[in-house]
Amino acid sequence: MRSSRFARWLIVAACLMLVAAACGGDDEPAATTAAPATTAAPATTAAPTTEAPAEEPMEEEMMEEEPMMGATGPGLLDVDDSEVGGMSWDEILAAADGGRVNWFMWGGSATINAYVNEWVGAELMSRFNIELNQVRISDTVTAVDTVLSETEAGEYTSGSVDMIWINGENFRTMKQGGLLLCGYWDLLPSFQNVDMTDGTLLFDFGTEVDECEVPWNKAQSAVFYNSALLPDPPADMDALLAHACANPGTFTYPAPPDFTGSVFVRHVFYNEANKILPGGYNDLLVPFDQALYDQVAEATWQTLNDLEPCLWREGTTYPVDQPALETLYSNSEVTHFLAYGPASAGSKVDTGVFPESTRTYGLTSGQIGNTNFVAIPYNSPNKAAALVAGDFLLSLDAQLQKAYPDVWGQINVLNGDSQSAFADVPRHPSVVDPGEISGLPELRGDWVPIIEEGWRANVAEQ
Repeated sequence: MRSSRFARWLIVAACLMLVAAACGGDDEPAATTAAPATTAAPATTAAPTTEAPAEEPMEEEMMEEEPMMGATGPGLLDVDDSEVGGMSWDEILAAADGGRVNWFMWGGSATINAYVNEWVGAELMSRFNIELNQVRISDTVTAVDTVLSETEAGEYTSGSVDMIWINGENFRTMKQGGLLLCGYWDLLPSFQNVDMTDGTLLFDFGTEVDECEVPWNKAQSAVFYNSALLPDPPADMDALLAHACANPGTFTYPAPPDFTGSVFVRHVFYNEANKILPGGYNDLLVPFDQALYDQVAEATWQTLNDLEPCLWREGTTYPVDQPALETLYSNSEVTHFLAYGPASAGSKVDTGVFPESTRTYGLTSGQIGNTNFVAIPYNSPNKAAALVAGDFLLSLDAQLQKAYPDVWGQINVLNGDSQSAFADVPRHPSVVDPGEISGLPELRGDWVPIIEEGWRANVAEQ
């Protein structure tokens, strides 16, 4: 009977290796330095890295009998095998009454924090008597490491993380490591309104979701620009790169693995792939392939090295994250930048953070977009409350509230039958119509940390 405990240890050891490979990349900000209030260089010339927790020696006591997690995959906990297994939704609501949800999430946006705490938290308390505790982190890998450490310590039912706003790389790590609750979509009443024809809801950066997370938002990248300083913005990626060198110092991007810097580098990677590969970027939409990577990477690093002296401060330093980049934009040190979330431009104009002349648009060469999710760790002691919270985030009320530009301006994940409710949601004049953006799919998650590390070694350190 010692074998089950040994098998759990092997799962944790394997997951530690996955985290070591993925922790450098995140599609939420990975840096820990806040955006400065001055124009001093808020930057690092090298991508920050996070070390995975070291494996501890397996002691004899680890060989004691301990039941394995239930399975829909290697170690994943099926909801039917959890403490809420067999419950009806009404019974789950009753079990959640008086509960608390520790939601680990990137906390770098005042707009998002206000929506989560002032609206979602208040609604969960008034409707379900659930306390929402937002645990702000700068990198999603922090939440993954917490679950891993608790698993190593034998805390299989008493973890401190109840829900995670998770990105594709870390979802892949947790799923492969067997650290998630799965199989609960049919339990959630709000799931009947989800657009299940959208393939991005079924695969998260190429990893099959398998009902191990809940869709929350649609994330779309775009170019933000100051129309007073840049009345004729560059149309596509080639034009953007050329414009930067024709107008030195007016453009920059954060150092990967910051998620904004990472997505800019991936746009350049796609652009080079379109020139090199027979099928263009579409040839990259497969599990990581070293030969394909090598074909495109050399040209990408050359392009980015050629761009570097044209950047803000001649590329001697890079903004550490998106807030730092936005500070440069607000101070008119750069005239445009590429980032996720064009809807945020409206609220930042209204609050005086961005100039009124701010506009957003999509490059004709395409803009990368994705769906982002929330997940429940297998060892959450508050699964009923976390399920209720996840269901509420999917509700029409919650999706509609965050669609308003003065709240957040996020794109909803609901089906066509639900879209009439959004007809009266105004669109800020600074915000591009999502229908005008030519979307590009994300790479599979195993590509992202390799590209980020390639940038560090071949651009930042050159």
